[in-house]
Amino acid sequence: MEMHQIRYFLAVCDRGTFTRAAQAVYVSQPSMTQAIKKLEEELGGELFVRDRGGCHLTALGRLVEPNLRRIFLEAQAIKAEAIRFTRLNTVPIRVGMMNTIGSQSLNPVFADFQRDFPRIELELIVDTESNLLRQLDAGYLDLVISAPIALPVRPFQSLLLYRERYVVVFSNQHRFKQMQSIDLKALQSEPYLDRLNCELREKLKSVCRDLHIELYAAYRSNSEEWILNMVRAGMGVALMPEFSVPKDTELVDYRNLIDPEIIRDIHAIFQTQVSPKPERQALIAKLQQGF
Repeated sequence: MEMHQIRYFLAVCDRGTFTRAAQAVYVSQPSMTQAIKKLEEELGGELFVRDRGGCHLTALGRLVEPNLRRIFLEAQAIKAEAIRFTRLNTVPIRVGMMNTIGSQSLNPVFADFQRDFPRIELELIVDTESNLLRQLDAGYLDLVISAPIALPVRPFQSLLLYRERYVVVFSNQHRFKQMQSIDLKALQSEPYLDRLNCELREKLKSVCRDLHIELYAAYRSNSEEWILNMVRAGMGVALMPEFSVPKDTELVDYRNLIDPEIIRDIHAIFQTQVSPKPERQALIAKLQQGF
């Protein structure tokens, strides 16, 4: 059994026809048909049944598909890890970070991990959750830290790290500075800075509709840094996760949002079908200890 045979088999499973599968893996259809025929001979039976609707797995095909997929994913992960190791000459861990996750709560954990494991490099990739999960599925990431609206299903596993409140962020000259906490209705009279990448954006819209609150979005941006810079300039107020707000500046302040309180859960997400490497397990253990 060769790896290209497994790859062709999985391509037919995912694409539904030999024609589309051959196009997806850039081989001719006769070459793909011959490779799968050899795989069937080795496994002792047909793997697909063809009809007008395409290709369907036989009972034997359904039996071997999970294990062949696991073998292929592990081979991808091994190859990606070997490439990273030869380039960096160290043991690298690639962590995907959703672009709305602030660094304040995680940096102390990463620093502690580095002290305990000085030969392991951390490579942080910041992107949208959907892009990161695709990279995790392909074996290019070892771990994703995200705030999912719905927990991903297999082949992923989720571990709750911490909970984070949403706060109202404003410039240090704003009238909100005199308040102990701020309810959502108080934002109606303020220019609102809309964070387009906020994963709870639709939930916030729903809450506003239920409470008959209308927030005037004076400015919108998909960049957390731009939103913070607009807050600093006094252009409006924003709702942000607590740990995304810088604590070492005199130009920005914040107060807890109440009525309603909005909280998000931060998870570590990782593959279950790929054999875990010790370095990833060590980082997960450190994250558990840190919160």
